[in-house]
Amino acid sequence: MTGLISVDNQQSIEAFLQVLYLEKGLSDNTLSAYHTDLRKLCEYLSVATADFRLIDINEAQIRDYLTHRQQHNLSARSTARGLSSLKTFIKYCLSEKIREDDPLRHIKPPKIKVALPDTLTEQQIEALLDAPDENDAIGLRDKAMLEVLYATGLRVTELVSLRLDQISLLQGVVRVIGKGNKERLVPLGEPAVDAIEAFVKSGRPELLKHSSDVVFPSSRGTLMTRQTFWHRIKLYATIAGINVHLSPHTLRHAFATHLLNHGADLRVVQLLLGHSDLSTTQIYTHVATERLTHIITTHHPRG
Repeated sequence: MTGLISVDNQQSIEAFLQVLYLEKGLSDNTLSAYHTDLRKLCEYLSVATADFRLIDINEAQIRDYLTHRQQHNLSARSTARGLSSLKTFIKYCLSEKIREDDPLRHIKPPKIKVALPDTLTEQQIEALLDAPDENDAIGLRDKAMLEVLYATGLRVTELVSLRLDQISLLQGVVRVIGKGNKERLVPLGEPAVDAIEAFVKSGRPELLKHSSDVVFPSSRGTLMTRQTFWHRIKLYATIAGINVHLSPHTLRHAFATHLLNHGADLRVVQLLLGHSDLSTTQIYTHVATERLTHIITTHHPRG
């Protein structure tokens, strides 16, 4: 059961989001997630308390909301995200002197089962990279995009938004604008550089309908959406005969896992992926260990 959010609460949320946008430069997707989480919280608690104000939320109300989510078997992951959003909102209230206490100080987030990211073997990656038809502009573009994804571990959003001035083919690096507008330099590798050069020379001019600095334009010559490229990945997986579950980050996961399998330092992988927290990167050590365990079990005489 939910209620309508009051004008007062809506204004509090909007003021909070405005500060995040101006001071932290967060993306629209992140701001939207904060808005959704806080709105759901307000809608539920407004039923029990007609004059509920988000800026005055207390520990009992938070526990009531958590109990409600647990009783309705709602995702522990989304509950934890909601608590994280509320925590950021409370920090904002404290910094702005809107309130003086932290109602979350005694509340622990729900435990989340760590899900290992889906990845591909090196042989499957090779098949995927060989799938595009390099005899036309679209194929050259997709080949270059796949090569760049696997060579750098970029997020799909970062890939489709790449501009020409972010890539140096001479130095073999790409300057990535990641989450929170943080920049990082990532090596491209020779295959990716060769694929980009082939596309820029023979494919990109054919796709462009007007002047643009987008590296990988769509078939209409405009900025490609994440969804469009995701469909391209699934198409090439089908062509390559890859039947495992894929996600938009599959090549990013493969990039990290294969680096660790070949002895890369975890902190180096963290920097390349643009993770602010090393614990986020550590998930890939589990993937790499799982892969090595499988190899030993399969091939060792006493496995």
